[in-house]
Amino acid sequence: MAIQIIAIVLALGLLIFLAYRGYPVIIIAPLVTLLAVVLSGGLLLPSYTETYMTNAANYVKSFFPIFLLGAIFGKVMEMSGAAASIAQTIVKKLGSKRAILSVVLACSALTYGGVSLFVVAFAVYPFAAAIFKEADIPKRLIPGTIALGAFTYTMDALPGTPQIQNIIPTNYFGTDTYAAPLIGIIGAIIVFVGGMIWLERRRKQALVKGEGYGTGHINEPETTANASLPNFWLAIVPLVLVILFNYLFSRSGISVKNWYNQTELAETFNIANVSTVTSSWSLIVALTIGILAAMLLNVKRIKVKLASGLTAAAMGSLLAIFNTASEVGFGNVVKTLPGFKVIQESVFNASSNPLVSEAIAVNVLAGITGSASGGLSIALEVMGSHYLQLAQNLGITPEMLHRIASMASGGMDTLPHNGAVITLLAITGLTHRQSYKDIFAITILKTAAVFILAFSASLFI
Repeated sequence: MAIQIIAIVLALGLLIFLAYRGYPVIIIAPLVTLLAVVLSGGLLLPSYTETYMTNAANYVKSFFPIFLLGAIFGKVMEMSGAAASIAQTIVKKLGSKRAILSVVLACSALTYGGVSLFVVAFAVYPFAAAIFKEADIPKRLIPGTIALGAFTYTMDALPGTPQIQNIIPTNYFGTDTYAAPLIGIIGAIIVFVGGMIWLERRRKQALVKGEGYGTGHINEPETTANASLPNFWLAIVPLVLVILFNYLFSRSGISVKNWYNQTELAETFNIANVSTVTSSWSLIVALTIGILAAMLLNVKRIKVKLASGLTAAAMGSLLAIFNTASEVGFGNVVKTLPGFKVIQESVFNASSNPLVSEAIAVNVLAGITGSASGGLSIALEVMGSHYLQLAQNLGITPEMLHRIASMASGGMDTLPHNGAVITLLAITGLTHRQSYKDIFAITILKTAAVFILAFSASLFI
């Protein structure tokens, strides 16, 4: 049994090490999976074709439309100039005296409206650099500021956010994106306030030292011409439409779950419970509406770049979903290995409270894989049904499980090997040594907030 546990730990260690070194997860995930199978004395080829590939394919089937449409929406918002218009307006209205707050709010508005994290970083950075320079705030604080606005509460805490980390739990718990709204809002407030306190404290420390924006920086952005950007109020229309229609199609009288005959869905499409697909269906329609609205903002500008833009969005979505699906396949093979039972029991025994146990599992796996969606998917694939059964026995609602799992995925995922962190630092032309301290502080705050909420909720069970 010791060897079988070591096999799993070794496979996980190799996955995180090789991913950190830049090797493609699509290739290394199946290789380390098969290594774990061989060391555990399992059946190599059946584990690959029937367990790994089947579960990876099921994940693609469930979430590819969300990845694809989300990437297209973000790209269209970028090409139309809408994302830049929103970021520029918020930053300019609040001014240099509130530089950090303005950047956080600009990122928050875009991510909560459905724009992908990577697009947000590209769109906001030019204006963040300009206003930080005007306010003489160190450039090294920009990554932490963008991370607070884009990688935390609008990604997985605020109810209704269309980011994938808030969609994944719906397939396992039969919930929707508005699950446990009060807990989500409280968590968002904790993270926002705590993050702002940290960043402002860092700004004041730099001011006392007379540090300033700094010189000799690389990747300094060029100023975007105001005339080429759409009006702010027009620019936010696609974001509002996504949020509005996602809610209407999820929770109102025109919800997508009422569009089709339940008997026909069960008999023809094997959908026993339409609630498990309602969130995906509603977001698919909402994002489609948002894409069309974003295209209409600046038809001439988009028309020139449409083919290349759609190609880039499609390629980006394919890479993102297959990376995550590869990790899901890895998790499903690992859970069949004998050594995993010991690991699973250790996680379960870490706390008798399923909310705390779930937060631990999701946080650890998100940290190991360096991916919020990857760690969340693995944890829920492996232990989601167990948490759901235990929670029901204790009178805990599936909505609470959803919100804690979603928020936990955005905690330790932002360790140094995280793809979003590496990309953000590359965009801003900064290094881990210069800026990761602030990103890590936000990460610790986010992780702490999840456990505070999980423990607090347990008091009312």
